[in-house]
Amino acid sequence: MLVTGFPSAVFGTNCYVLAPGAGQECLVVDPGIEVLAQLSEVLREHRLKPAAVLLTHGHVDHTYSVTPVCGAHGVAAYVHTDDRERLVNPLEEFASTGLLSMLEQQFGRAATWAEPTDVVEVGADAVLELAGLRVRVEHAPGHTEGSVMFALEGAPVGAPDDVSRSLLSGDVLFAGSIGRTDLPGGDHAAMLASLRDRVLTQPDDTLVLPGHGPLTTIGRERATNPYLRELLAS
Repeated sequence: MLVTGFPSAVFGTNCYVLAPGAGQECLVVDPGIEVLAQLSEVLREHRLKPAAVLLTHGHVDHTYSVTPVCGAHGVAAYVHTDDRERLVNPLEEFASTGLLSMLEQQFGRAATWAEPTDVVEVGADAVLELAGLRVRVEHAPGHTEGSVMFALEGAPVGAPDDVSRSLLSGDVLFAGSIGRTDLPGGDHAAMLASLRDRVLTQPDDTLVLPGHGPLTTIGRERATNPYLRELLAS
């Protein structure tokens, strides 16, 4: 499986591109702020054609470029039902945080938003057959109501020998940390339940591709992540 990722210009949100191999259809996951040029370069380099855009949740740092990506390639955006309304205008719930003025200062223009034309709602434990890949949707609320992780059998080309599957964890699990629960849609109790029921049940040989920061594995996080260790000890 071909997997490549890069951080966005704002908040370092990881955008991922997944495909069975070069020259084939692909999935774009979480196209954030100012990713279009780099995404186009990745698609050109590997001769890939997007078949869908997958969203781990509806916060604007993960969805900002979803509409231009979907529109340019004539594909749908997939989001959990509980975060569907965030695609109407994800900028709105962050208006009071200073995010919009920060974007204007950084890029010299006001942030704008248009809802994607084609949105597919997915539920918990859905299985998506897209671009020659089989993706299992793991509903893991806590960061938002509709936060999900995407699980795939198999590991990326070049991955360590001790991993055999992959998990795009969005803002649920990071290397050494977990997602915030003090942003719109956050719920600390729900996050703890998701970590217990959705994260800690994953095999140790799972490669974790998080929404921010470096790659890790479930085995490494089970042994070293203070939030998971606290849950295991309780």
